[in-house]
Amino acid sequence: MFRGSSRSSTNNDNAGSSYRRSESSMSATPAELEEQNQLIIDEAQKMMELCESINQAQAMSSNIKALKSAGGIKGIAAALLTDLSRGVELTSVDTRREHLGPNSLPSSPRKSFFELFVDTFDDATLQILIVSAFVSLAIGMYDDPTAGYVEGCAILAACFIVSLVTAANDYQKESQFRELSAVHDESVDVVVRRGGAYWQIPVTEIVVGDVVCVETGDAIPCDGIIIASDSLQVDESALTGEPVDMDKDADNDPFMLSGCTVVAGTCQFLSIAVGKNSQWGIIKSKLEKEQAQTPLQEKLDDMAAMIGYVGMAAAGATFIALMSIKIFLNPPEFSDSSLFNFTLEAFIIGVTIVVVAVPEGLPLAVTISLAFSTKKMLADQNLIRHLAACETMGNATNICSDKTGTLTENRMTVVKGLFADTRCDDCIHRVPVLIGKKALELILDCIACCSTARVIPPEEGSENDRPRIIGNKTEAALLLLAQSEWAPKDDPDARREAARFHDGSSRLFPFSSKRKSMSALVMKETIVAGQNSTTTQSWTLYHKGAAELVLEKCSSYLDIDGSEQPMTDRKRREFSKLIKKFASEALRCVALAHRHSVDKLVDPLKCTVDECADKLEKDMCLSAIAGIVDPLREDVIEAVATCQRAGIFVRMVTGDNLDTAVAIAKQAGILTEGGISMIGEDFRNLTPAELDEVLPRLQVLARSSPEDKHILVQRLNGALMPETEEEWLEAHPGKDYKLHRDKLLPGYKEEWAKSRNGVGEVVGVTGDGTNDGPALKAADVGLSMGLSGTDVAKKASDIIIMDDKFSSIVKAVLWGRSVYDNIRKFLQFQLTVNVVALTITFLAAVAGYQPPLNAVMMLWVNLIMDTMGALALGTEPPRMELLDRRPYARDASLISRPMWRNILCQAVYQLLLLVFLLNKGPQLFGCEDGSTHHFTILFNAFVFCQVFNEFNAREIGDRFDPIRSLSQSPMFLIVIAFTVVAQYLIVQYGGEFSQTEPLSFDEWRLTVGLGSFSLPVGFLMRLIPVAEDPNTFAGLERKVGSKKKNSWLAVLLAVLLPVFGAIVYQLYLEIDEIDEASANT
Repeated sequence: MFRGSSRSSTNNDNAGSSYRRSESSMSATPAELEEQNQLIIDEAQKMMELCESINQAQAMSSNIKALKSAGGIKGIAAALLTDLSRGVELTSVDTRREHLGPNSLPSSPRKSFFELFVDTFDDATLQILIVSAFVSLAIGMYDDPTAGYVEGCAILAACFIVSLVTAANDYQKESQFRELSAVHDESVDVVVRRGGAYWQIPVTEIVVGDVVCVETGDAIPCDGIIIASDSLQVDESALTGEPVDMDKDADNDPFMLSGCTVVAGTCQFLSIAVGKNSQWGIIKSKLEKEQAQTPLQEKLDDMAAMIGYVGMAAAGATFIALMSIKIFLNPPEFSDSSLFNFTLEAFIIGVTIVVVAVPEGLPLAVTISLAFSTKKMLADQNLIRHLAACETMGNATNICSDKTGTLTENRMTVVKGLFADTRCDDCIHRVPVLIGKKALELILDCIACCSTARVIPPEEGSENDRPRIIGNKTEAALLLLAQSEWAPKDDPDARREAARFHDGSSRLFPFSSKRKSMSALVMKETIVAGQNSTTTQSWTLYHKGAAELVLEKCSSYLDIDGSEQPMTDRKRREFSKLIKKFASEALRCVALAHRHSVDKLVDPLKCTVDECADKLEKDMCLSAIAGIVDPLREDVIEAVATCQRAGIFVRMVTGDNLDTAVAIAKQAGILTEGGISMIGEDFRNLTPAELDEVLPRLQVLARSSPEDKHILVQRLNGALMPETEEEWLEAHPGKDYKLHRDKLLPGYKEEWAKSRNGVGEVVGVTGDGTNDGPALKAADVGLSMGLSGTDVAKKASDIIIMDDKFSSIVKAVLWGRSVYDNIRKFLQFQLTVNVVALTITFLAAVAGYQPPLNAVMMLWVNLIMDTMGALALGTEPPRMELLDRRPYARDASLISRPMWRNILCQAVYQLLLLVFLLNKGPQLFGCEDGSTHHFTILFNAFVFCQVFNEFNAREIGDRFDPIRSLSQSPMFLIVIAFTVVAQYLIVQYGGEFSQTEPLSFDEWRLTVGLGSFSLPVGFLMRLIPVAEDPNTFAGLERKVGSKKKNSWLAVLLAVLLPVFGAIVYQLYLEIDEIDEASANT
């Protein structure tokens, strides 16, 4: 809801009585009023189009031109059937609200926990798991009614846990967000003129055509055109990003924008757009569209599909092999079963293989890793509203940052200056100024008295330690300087009180945009000591304004000791050169001057503004020149450099003017040699193809509208791009699809995908203003500011930067990359287990054995590789070295070439070991072939292979350091300890339940030792030279090339390679046994 300041009840009473007085004098008859209502209904569409033509975002020149062509304010009022002196007629209010729109927006209700829980099942991996679970449950119960339910129930339990944890996290983060951005919903009123009387009404009751009255401190409740104003200044930073308060009047800038705040003056304006049609409403409407899948979600879906295909291929191969052996060879161990029963058993084994292959732990690993990182990131001042955003930020290739409030402090600050002819090039750190006391007193009096702004200290205990500014930000910058150690810690309020403005003893002429200056006439009383003490009065003029104009009016300057020195030509040139230098650095130059004994020239109590300007504002003494700017945050330069080193393209997108934007961008290191800076008006006139040529070098976009920023993000990542003709026409009403689709931004999905082979950038957008909302929503990750951000920005974002520091964004990137790598570590670990378990089940079936790992054993193995593996590897802390590599491309596979090498080498070793134990284990350990004792030995060796391989999985590249930073990974150590203890208890005391037999000390020592060989294998496999595919990286150095499609055949062969090796070894052993049997006979 739009907000304005409430008026007193007295005003409301007067308004009502005023209306009653004017009601009797109304000349319109009921028939005429009814006719007017019918005219509003008939002309509603034309009225809306006319208002829209003069209310385009960030296009003031074209809006003014359209306004003039429509006959100015009077022409618009006539078209809207509004009498500027009376306002709208009361009888037309309901008709206007119905046909021209209400001044309200529907708010989206909060999702319940159950709704969030249900939403989690809209995931391809979980859906595959649930189907596999029910199939396993049905087959298992048929095959073994006593324990056949275990595997299916275990998978369903895993799915339930994943959904529960995800929903709980989302619900908790939403609760934290709502607490952070709690909005008071009490009614806020505004004054309007209707039927010739003033009415105080809720802002939601405003209609198009209303004459709205606002004053200092009011939020502007709708878009409008100024009818009359007095010294009006508006803060538009929330909507346009412009940090400087804007002077408004009916001639030069008559447009009032909803969501902005009046910081000085009063105004009456004609309402031309309310609710969803206002600038604020247009932004809000763009936040309701659904977002596309994150890169991680896309990759996980691809990974789940690939593993499913491999599992089904292996299951099919097993079924065919078993049936071929039964039909063509029919060995003794198979001859006892009928063909039907054997076919059913072969099918059950095939289903078992599919269930083993399905990665039920993958969603859990992702959820655990994201949830763990989310809690840790909160300590790093990152509130994660959506879990997936945590990982996505790690592979961001572009960051489109707002300037005001994100890169800069959104607080006008004196950064440089000349005070009493003394240079001060570092005012930011508030070092005490080294000038005489007399000179300092004159400067401080000028700052305090020649000002209408107020600085309110922050409340005790408040998280926001910044003072609140009331009034002009530029004036407040000087007040903050005076209150700092620079003065040191002067009290401007006390000086202003001593000047006695409240009782008329001193005079103040507020800032005028026409004169670009303001003045104060201050009376000081001095007691002259003597036999009869007398009091004398002296009047001093204090003047403040645009530096170049003030300098022209000065004939002397203040020296360091407080004396006044004549302004020579050389000195004037020196001051002028300094002003130009400050201006070239995008500093706003303000000069302070004074003149003593002005009461000898005029009567100060009767002096007018014009008289002050003509007679007093000349021959002044120049006291100081201050360079004021919205400064960079202290951490920005280093943070931007870190992002660029990490391969992230940082762009500045701001509503500020081009010169200021370029200066700040250069200072921050964003605008580099060869980079392009552009204004929004030029940007929006580009065709999609022309923009694609500019994008690789576009580093600064100034004077941009919210729509420009939204289009930039769309063009980079393809999000919310129109896909159909209907969607395009909705975005471009009145345009011809075939004629204009290749000429108007942002383009359309087919053209966008073709221009970059369907692969977009991963875009992070930072912002704090209402104007940033649509771009935050369209981005892959939207980052808003927690302290200075508007509610619209926070609601549209995925991550809220709690301390408003750009360096916290770097931490978000670091944590995101850590999450991404932790997920890959888990995948490397799980796929090794999957390949081995899948293959050993296949070999046992072909060899005629029952599966060596029974349901309970398989459940425990799944627990190790799923829940335990997810906890151990998903909670690894981030390492700063992650910022030394470029981000992975949006289309890069989750599994890299080095990871495939590690998976296959470990799988080959484990398979050879298990096949060896399956065949030679009875001889080596002196147990019966195929007995419980035999399979317990095999089970123990297999589990300890996973335990030691878990150390290997902590590195996914060529580095071999399995114990690196173990002290920083307590969860990893806890999981390993729990796994070892639980394995001992299962083996020694599981008995009939787990179908295990206690092992002797020597058997434990040998099986653990065989499992520990996974570590030396991990070292040796990393000596095999396998490099990452350079095309998997994105970022600054990535060259755009043709998108290469992964060959499913190549992936399938790579996964099944260890299977074929194990089969060959198995056949060799079988042939060897047959030969031995023949020799013995």
